[in-house]
Amino acid sequence: MIVSRGRLLIDLQRIEANNYHLNEGEIMWDYVNLMLQYIGDPQSELRDELIYPTFYKWIIEQQQFSEVELRSILSVLLDEQHLFYHIGSEGDSTVFTRTFTVLVVTLILQRHILQPFLVQTEFSHVKNSLLRYYQEEKDLRGYLTEGGWAHGAAHGADALEELVKCKESDPAVQLEVLAVVKGMLYNGWYMFSDEEDERIASIVDTILFLQLLPHPIMVEWIGQLGDCCSWPRSRRQYITRVNTKNCMRSLYFRCVHNNEASVYIDPILKLERKLNKFAQ
Repeated sequence: MIVSRGRLLIDLQRIEANNYHLNEGEIMWDYVNLMLQYIGDPQSELRDELIYPTFYKWIIEQQQFSEVELRSILSVLLDEQHLFYHIGSEGDSTVFTRTFTVLVVTLILQRHILQPFLVQTEFSHVKNSLLRYYQEEKDLRGYLTEGGWAHGAAHGADALEELVKCKESDPAVQLEVLAVVKGMLYNGWYMFSDEEDERIASIVDTILFLQLLPHPIMVEWIGQLGDCCSWPRSRRQYITRVNTKNCMRSLYFRCVHNNEASVYIDPILKLERKLNKFAQ
């Protein structure tokens, strides 16, 4: 089935108008292959407004696809032409392929949480891939005037939040996730401005709310986020401190509204005072 980009756009618009149902004789898998091909299209109309919502409807709401099919989609998403397509590059349109791939990985993890189908080795592969992505993504731009949302830090955070919810996510996995969370806050060159701090805070909030790690370990981790305060003054230190401060402020208000996490309010306030150069 060879379909042009323009034809795919028209077909997906028609599928959307038809409540994501296909016409008689159409094969869903044909569209899956095409959507995977154009998942990082530079124009947001196809990528963000049509391909991603179609995946959402089919994977989550309509619960299409067998376990074998979900595994097949996942294997493509995690390959070098999708999640790791030109990984490490900055300032070009390849970012859209990576950041919208990770959003669909998030959908598959959500489906796994609802209807478990990944065996431990498969889960470990997803986990290792997401950790690698979050460490190696260097294009952290949020909203682009030309192209719309890239949002790698936020989209990756969404996937990591679902990862820690999986029953296969043990304390070792959660600690690995917290390590890359700190690494993202400590990226040192990009200051978040499109609510990435809220999406990153959601990972930590989930760990706190579900009590996935012991209180002393989480208090220690929160305290370690102040390490940058001892660095020499530099632009890198400034960006790291502000990113971390803003994320902890987001987390603070989550804890205020969450009785299970209220025990973390004091450690967060202590850290915020350390990070806030304007505190008296």
